[in-house]
Amino acid sequence: MDFFTFVQLGDASVRMAIPLLLACLAGLFSERAGIFDIGLEGKMLAAAFLAAAVSLVSGNAWVGLLAGIGISIALSLIHGLASITFRGNQLISGVAINFFAAGLTVVVAQGWFAQGGRTPSLPKDARFNGIDFPGALTRVRDKMQADPWAQFYSEFISGHSILVYLGLLTVPLSWWVLYRTRFGLRLRAVGEAPEAVDTAGISVVRLRYTAVIIAGVLCGVAGAYLSTAVQAGFTKDMTANRGFIALAALIFAKWRPWYALGACLLFGLFFAIDNRFQNIQLEVIWIMTGLFAAAAAMTLYALRRERIDLIVLGGLSAVLVFVGLATWIGAMDEAIGATAALFETVKVPSQLIQSLPYLFVVVVLAGFVGKAIPPRAGGQPYVKER
Repeated sequence: MDFFTFVQLGDASVRMAIPLLLACLAGLFSERAGIFDIGLEGKMLAAAFLAAAVSLVSGNAWVGLLAGIGISIALSLIHGLASITFRGNQLISGVAINFFAAGLTVVVAQGWFAQGGRTPSLPKDARFNGIDFPGALTRVRDKMQADPWAQFYSEFISGHSILVYLGLLTVPLSWWVLYRTRFGLRLRAVGEAPEAVDTAGISVVRLRYTAVIIAGVLCGVAGAYLSTAVQAGFTKDMTANRGFIALAALIFAKWRPWYALGACLLFGLFFAIDNRFQNIQLEVIWIMTGLFAAAAAMTLYALRRERIDLIVLGGLSAVLVFVGLATWIGAMDEAIGATAALFETVKVPSQLIQSLPYLFVVVVLAGFVGKAIPPRAGGQPYVKER
């Protein structure tokens, strides 16, 4: 691959990482305040639908963005009401929001537009389009013939929508709010020792509601970005489990904003590989080497961990070994002899490429949950002492 291909891959990784990053930061604020939010997926999905629908009707992407943020905040307040005010189970409340959004978005979309649970394609004025910086090249042919710096500037830095740049700015902003402001100190204290915060005369309920509202805003922007910037409309289940992947990235990042950026960029890279390289062709020996090496590394790592890690990662390793052997056996039909089959060029199964983000989620959850320590009061309703 040439340099321009790597730049395109990096560009796609950033684009794919933005909704994950916003959802991950949403979970970070919520969980730092002691409220586990499994409903990130549902809020993103609801925001994606309403943002696309309102953008289509109004012809203005910013109005659609506000609508997406509004519905996401509404769902966040429902989650807060169930888990903070009525002290219900936070996990069940989040799962209920996911089911509610998954079903209602399709029903409303079908009743509104009658196009099989999706919205019509958004016109250009109803979408967030890329911003071309001064001096940036816009045609692909010109970019391919330009020098490396011009390629990097025109493809990687320039050309993103405004939501991409705003999404990246949320990382230093979140870090500053959490670690350099009085509000951030109190928010982190609520997630660790809410009784101490209450003793200091600070409302635990108000801080936790503030956190879930912030999470609602970030999820709303993430959902609107998917339907008005990445795609030109809403489709059924378009979030594709990004809310759950964001939770895995949050654990991988150990509830820290800058680590969250790195984790989401890594997940974004897997999505970018799926989008950019759907017709990868390699020799069978390289496919088997990569799969067997990954299986061996995971197994060796799991042997030093707990038994459940060995079961999960060992099972995943066995699947990878099976895929490698199946590829080799399938290549024997095209070649004469087992040795010749190793050097046969075959297409990497698209299903394997599409599964990379989700395989990595399993690895993260199996390998890092024990190392990552969540806020001490996370998931626990607070009862004010009298």
